[in-house]
Amino acid sequence: MATTLPVRCLVLIVSLCVLTSACSQTAMSRYRHVEKGLESAVQVSTVGPKDILAIQVYGQKQMSGEYEVSKAGHINFPLLGKVHIHGLDSSEIGTVLQAKLKNGYMRDPHVNIRIKEFNSQKIFVLGRVNKPGRFAYSAGMSVLEAVTLAGGFSALADTNFTIVTRGKDRIPIPVEKIMQGLAGNFALEAGDIIYVPETVL
Repeated sequence: MATTLPVRCLVLIVSLCVLTSACSQTAMSRYRHVEKGLESAVQVSTVGPKDILAIQVYGQKQMSGEYEVSKAGHINFPLLGKVHIHGLDSSEIGTVLQAKLKNGYMRDPHVNIRIKEFNSQKIFVLGRVNKPGRFAYSAGMSVLEAVTLAGGFSALADTNFTIVTRGKDRIPIPVEKIMQGLAGNFALEAGDIIYVPETVL
């Protein structure tokens, strides 16, 4: 009897260690998946109708200003007239304008493009939020901003397992930890679908 108790204790300890290890590996795997999603680089988005660009041509105040992309996908730019830019990103638009300005108008033009409003592009917030729906995407928009636009979480929301669907990828986002400063914020891309599931009681 004296030898049986230590053996049983040893078996129990080994079982607990195996269980703890398995749980740790599962938690670590999920954590790494979240961290991978949070390591979001600067996103590149292309422009479309109704988007508003802030364009600066250095040394040319009369050319600098805000320009709205037409339904046909162009802007009316001084000297150049209609410039088609639909489907281009800010860097490509800058390259196009510089090339056109250099062709008979300016010796060495320097153009800076900032997309001020992405009215042509949307994000979707679904699930356990107060006002689910489609919302205009703006450059640099975070998942917290998207949830705020949707009226915030409902009482039954699982805030730490919000899912962002981007193409074929499904990225779990720990929004509550982000709000607590325990995780970095997550930058959205146009077309992202944010789904807030119901908490499992």
